[in-house]
This record gives sequence, C-alpha cells and structure tokens, in this order.
Amino acid sequence: MYAIVKIGGHQYRVEEDQTIFVNRLATDDENITLEDVLLVKDDKGKVKIGTPTVKGSSVSATVVENLKADKVIVFKKKRRKGYRVKNGHRQHITQLKIEKIS
Repeated sequence: MYAIVKIGGHQYRVEEDQTIFVNRLATDDENITLEDVLLVKDDKGKVKIGTPTVKGSSVSATVVENLKADKVIVFKKKRRKGYRVKNGHRQHITQLKIEKIS
C-alpha cells in the first residue's frame, strides 16, 4: 500500500514504515496528520485518485528530528574579469517516519 502526499508544495510517494526528508515543517507536535492525499493504492491493487484530494483518507506520520541537509556549494565566476564568489547553503529539513495510511 502506498500513497502520494502533498507536503509543502512537493509531492512524495510514501509507504508505511518509510522515512522521508521534507522541507522544514513549522510544527511542535511529534505526531502529525497529512490530509493532502492525492492518490492511494491499496494491497489489492485498487487505485483511488483524488480530485484534487482523496476524501476520507489521511497519512499519519511522526517527526523524528529537525536537521540541516548536506552543504551545497554555489560558485559564481565571470571569465577574464577577476570575479569569483563562493558561497555555501544548507537547507533546513525535517525527517518524518510514516506510521499509517488510512
């Protein structure tokens, strides 16, 4: 069984007992319920597609921790001008463990 869930403007394919990394969620709760379920496929192979969301379905997840992603190096250069700029960026992310799809 899996579902496609919309979290923070992105769509994720999630299964039970799966761990995913999403953009930082502004919540203090340990357990959250995701209501924006776009598609659900059950164990029998039956697919429910929402318009835009599947009514009566939800995904419950647990926030494992808030952390930072790996550093991304941003390097800008203009040739023959002596212009070089090097910056780094670390995105704030949240680790979620998917508990139940209903």
